[in-house]
Amino acid sequence: MRGLIDLLHWAKEWLNLSNGEHGQDLTEYGLIIALVAIVAIATLTTLGTNISSVLGSIASAL
Repeated sequence: MRGLIDLLHWAKEWLNLSNGEHGQDLTEYGLIIALVAIVAIATLTTLGTNISSVLGSIASAL
């Protein structure tokens, strides 16, 4: 978890192009996109494994 926090902090610093509102908005969008991507990958990995096992059970029952 600490690595993820460090990565998001680095992304925030890297995307902070200016001290104005535009840079802040860009940083917030970048962090949201990164978080959504991480959650999507984790969800699809978990669901993919579950779906695979269910389909395997169905195939062996047939």
